[in-house]
Formats: sequence, structure tokens, C-alpha cells
Amino acid sequence: MDSTDSFNPDFNPDFHTSPSVNLNANTNDFHSPSNNDAALPTSPVEASTPTPASAPVRESLDQTPQNDAQDPRIQQQVHDVLHSDIGVNTLLNRLKASIASARDFSGFLKRRGAMEEEHANSLKKLSRLTLENIKKTEARHESYQSQFEQVMHANERIADNGTQFGLALHAMHENLLQLATKIDASRKTWKQTGLAAESKVQEAEKLVEKAKSKYDQLAEDLDRVKTGDTGAGRKFGLKGPKSAAQHEEDLHRKVQAADQDYLAKVQTAQSYRNELVSTSRPQAVAAMVDLIKEIDAALTMEMQKYASFNEKLVVNNGQVVSPQGLKGSTAQPPPSVNQLIYQINNDKDFDDYVLRHSSKVPSVRTDLQYIKHPTLAPNQTQPTPPAASGGRRTSVQMHSAQPPPAFVLPPHSDPFQSSGPPEPVQLPSYPTYNAGGYSQQPQPQPQPAAPQQQQFPPQPQSQPSQFSAAPTYSPIAQNTYTQQPPDHSKGLTGQAGAQQSSGVTYNNTSGPPVKPIFGVSLEDLFRRDGSPVPLVVYQCIQAVDLYGLEVEGIYRIPGTSSHIQAMKALFDTDATQVDFRNPEAFQHDVNSVAGLLKQFFRELPDPLLTKDFYTKFIEAARIDDDTMRRDSMHALINALPDPNYATLRAILLHLYRVQQASEVNRMSTANLGICWAPSIMGPHKGNNMADAGLQARVIITILENVLQIFDED
Repeated sequence: MDSTDSFNPDFNPDFHTSPSVNLNANTNDFHSPSNNDAALPTSPVEASTPTPASAPVRESLDQTPQNDAQDPRIQQQVHDVLHSDIGVNTLLNRLKASIASARDFSGFLKRRGAMEEEHANSLKKLSRLTLENIKKTEARHESYQSQFEQVMHANERIADNGTQFGLALHAMHENLLQLATKIDASRKTWKQTGLAAESKVQEAEKLVEKAKSKYDQLAEDLDRVKTGDTGAGRKFGLKGPKSAAQHEEDLHRKVQAADQDYLAKVQTAQSYRNELVSTSRPQAVAAMVDLIKEIDAALTMEMQKYASFNEKLVVNNGQVVSPQGLKGSTAQPPPSVNQLIYQINNDKDFDDYVLRHSSKVPSVRTDLQYIKHPTLAPNQTQPTPPAASGGRRTSVQMHSAQPPPAFVLPPHSDPFQSSGPPEPVQLPSYPTYNAGGYSQQPQPQPQPAAPQQQQFPPQPQSQPSQFSAAPTYSPIAQNTYTQQPPDHSKGLTGQAGAQQSSGVTYNNTSGPPVKPIFGVSLEDLFRRDGSPVPLVVYQCIQAVDLYGLEVEGIYRIPGTSSHIQAMKALFDTDATQVDFRNPEAFQHDVNSVAGLLKQFFRELPDPLLTKDFYTKFIEAARIDDDTMRRDSMHALINALPDPNYATLRAILLHLYRVQQASEVNRMSTANLGICWAPSIMGPHKGNNMADAGLQARVIITILENVLQIFDED
């Protein structure tokens, strides 16, 4: 069998993690396949004198304890069995078992090698892609870039080690499989030869038994005739009945012929058996014993090399992750991956980044001042409102004699203004999102018209509110409710109670949404809430991941309409008060949560994959080649707006987790594609019903390649 010691990653043989493990002695020094491969023996038994390249492995095999096998009594018993009539069949069965074991281990090596190569290729591809992303202008640079690049190079070295390990296992698989095939052919040959010799002797002995039986019968008949026994009867010839003398003479002649035939068959059978015992059987037994030892020794050698290769792979990867100094060397080892990460200086990186923009700082400008036009100046001076103490707003009183003005909302809130009158509540500040990150935007305050007087809009008489009965309203003085956490113990009713406890009143069946989510574009939600993935999507995904992955027909079986509408009202009132981690919050009806999530995407003004990209996705779905279709859709997904990309990533990774449990929930990739295509892409255009199938193909393609298109954090 050819040598397969080709696994030779960069590793110093002087370094060992354990003094009891000698990697070089067990793995032929991991020599390259080009070194002395032609001179290696074809099997560990065929070569009586091993070559230097294979000597270490032979040496390790010879070190196997042989004390039990050298017992003379056991050896004599084994010899007796092997040279008996059952010896050939016993050896044939044992050789067959050895060949099957060699093939099983060869198959294991093949599959393990393929797994290692696939893992190594994926790791190398990921490392290269990450290196490209690190060098992009929009990514961080400074010490982060330099240190992270070294970490990625360490990952590439680990991938190279895995590739070499996989190739070595593949070569071992080929050699062991080739040897097993050759041994199997030899077994068939010796089976035919050995069993033919055994059968020849057995047939001769059967003929002896027949000849002896005939001889014995004739001898008994002759004896009865001689003693005058009439039981033998008279024999009739062609000319009438024979006389006793004639009958006796005839039987005497037959006995002599049977005796000679019996003697000849005995001599023939003895000759065959002597030949079998002295020549044929020992040859067959010796040949099959050699074959068994050859295949067993080869299997043991490959298993030893597999163990040594695993040790060396782990040691090499350990040297990459945490290099250690070599014995007797004073050189400083390279930094470990942990040390590389700890060398990232966030503060210095931040300072360096900001200082690079110092030249772009605009020149100092004078402070702007507001100067009212003289024609618009009031006739009487306005008193100055008293300053608040301690940084907190004091409660102010409202006079009913003068109608208060309405609040002016920030520009970002225009898309969310309801058609009805505003709620008489104090509007808090909320975070906004810009290119530089999150910032807290304070709510603009109304201008005071008189000292200690804050103005609010008049309450319409037709508004069915609990505040309409009061002639005046101060949001600070009269709001005696305290902020309460969501009440999980009462399901949707508890959620609604939590909304009222925070000072917000909303009827689930009538009235405008306080902070709408449904029917609002993703861009507007992102600009308002600062979250690229809407809260309703996050909460529903969380609920299905926790309680719906093993529900049969999830996303296919509709939920209860009343539950869906009640949960929709809660999200439109204040999504931050909803917590689906407790199943009582949605009355343990996870199908309604799934229906709510699909309804959110159906009610988007612009579908998740956008109307502008609809035709491009449909054209990409028409591509027959799987790789080209995947790459085309990947490019389109990367071109989506940021909120659409983030939301699509979240929902598709969630659906991937759903289809992983398809054996339980019966929702395969195809079923999810059919159920989700209209919600994610919107209704198909025109009367072309073929678009419905192409829509499903878009979702199925993305689901099948979701881990290649998105990174799963």
C-alpha cells in the first residue's frame, strides 16, 4: 500500500504538547508524497525489509504487545483449528470481516476528509471576504484594521492546515480502499482453490462409503448362500433358475469385483487427503493468514496515522492561535490571537479618526441673534417667565380665559400625525438617527404667553376622552399615573392596562393610533424610532422562535382575527410596552402572532423588496442556473435601502430557522416560499399568474442560500 503521509503543515517537530506523544515516530515524519513514494511497499506485510520512509510506522506496529499471542498452547490450538476440515472456511470468514472493516474505515476517512476540506474552503473564503470588507473606506481603520487583518491571516493558516489534513485523509482512503479491493480478489482466488481441494477429498470419501456399502452387502449374501440360508433365494437366469452352486459362484465373483473397487477408492481417497493435508490445505491456510495479517496491519497503520494527523492538526492550529516558543530558542514567539485583539486601542483610534478631519473644521462664526421686525413688535412688553430650579420643569396652571395653542411637532413626525385631534398628554423627547449615530432630540417647547402659564390646544367637545369633562388640563399636574411594566398575567388585556397606566388611553376598536407602526414605510419607521428592524418584527420573530418552531403549519394556518387586531392596536399605541417573551401576552396563540407579522408586511406602503426592484427580482428568478440566480439576487439585495436590507435579513434568517424544524412543523422551504412571497414582494403585477410562481422562487432561492447572502450573528 502506498504511503499517505502527505499532511505537512508548517510545524516545528521539536515542539510537542505532551512528552508521551512522538508525532514524527508515528506519522513517517509527515513526508511529502513526492519523497520515496515509488520505493514504498504496497502493504505492511509484503515488504520484509521496510524502507526508511515507512520504518517508523512499522516500528510502532512491532511495539504491539505479543505476550498473549506467543503462548505455545494457544498457538497449538490455533494451528489445529486452521489445519482441520473447517480451517479454510474459518479463515475465509475472518478475511471477509477484515476487508469489510478496512472498507468501513476507508469510507470514514473519505467523509471526514471531505468535511475538513469543505470547512477549510469556507473558512478561507470567509477570511478573504472579511479582509476585503476591512479595507473598505466605510470600515474602521487604525489599529483595528491592522490587528484584525492579522487575525484573519491566522484564520487562513488554520484553513490551510485543514486543507492539507483533508487531502491526507483522502489519500489514505484511496490507498486503503485499493488494498481492500486487491485483498478481496485474492480471497476469491484462494476460496476457489482451497474449497476445490477440500471438495475433491470429500467427494472421494463419499465414493469410498458407497463402495464399502456395496461390498458389505455382497459379502453378507455370499455368506448366507454358503451356510444354506434359503433367504438369499434362487436367482433366475436366461435359461431358467440357477442352481445353488451357480448362485454361489456368481456371488463370489461379484464380491471379488466389489472388493477390488472398494480397495481402489480407498487408496484414491487416501491419496487425495494426503495431498490436501500435506500441500493444498497448508498453502491455502498460509496464504489467507498472510492476507489477513496484511489487511489488518494496513488498517492499524492507517488508524495510527489518522490519530497522529489529528494530533498534529490540533497542535498546528494551537500554534497559530497561541504560538509557543521553541525548545532552546530565545526568539520571541509571535503574538497570539488574544494578544492581537487586546492590542486594539479604541480611544487612540477614535482620536486619530477625529484628528484626520481637523482640516475640515469650518471657520468660527458669530452667534446668530433673533431680531423681530419693528412693525410686528407688540405694543406692550412681555413679562419674562420665571426660571425653573434644579433642572426640572415645574407644574404650570392654565387659564380658561385664553385658548391655548397646539404643540408644534418636529419635522420627522409629519408622516405619523393622525387625522383626529391630538391626545392631551405631555410629549416626551425621543431619539433620532443620523449618519453619525443616535442622538436625543428634545421636544420643542411652546412659547409662554404669560408668566407661569403653559398653553395647550382646546379640547373638542366631540372627543370621547376622559379629559373632555375638565375645563382646563395640565399634563404635569393632572397626570397622576405612574409608568408600570407590562402585565403579562392578563394577556392582551394586561397589555392594554399597561398602556393606560403609562398615561395613554386608546380604544382598540376606534380612535387614531398614538404612535402608528402598521401602514408606515420602513424608512419613516427607521427615521422615527432609530431601529432598522421595526419593533413589531422583532417581537413577532422572538415569539415564534420561542414558542412556534414546532407548531405544525406555522405561517400557513391563520390565527384568530380578533387577536390579531387587538395586538395590532397595542403596537400602534406604544410598541415599547409589548413583550412577547411571555406567551400570556398573546394568549398563547402563536398562529395569531405569525398572522400579525405577515399583516405588517402586507400593509407596508412599499413592499419589503420594493416596487422598484420587483421586475429585477422576477427576471433573476427566471435564471435556470442556481449559482447565477443566487448571485443575481444577492446583488439586488445588497442594493436595497438600509431598513429594507436589515428587515429582510432578520425575517429570512428567522424563516431559515423555521424550515430547519420542518420535520416537526411541516413547513419546508417551498411551503414558506409560497406562504411568504405575496407578503414580502407584494401582489404580482398585471394578469400574469406566472409571476406568482416566480415570486415563490425568489423567496425559495434566498432561503436556500440565506447563509451565503447574510451573515448569521
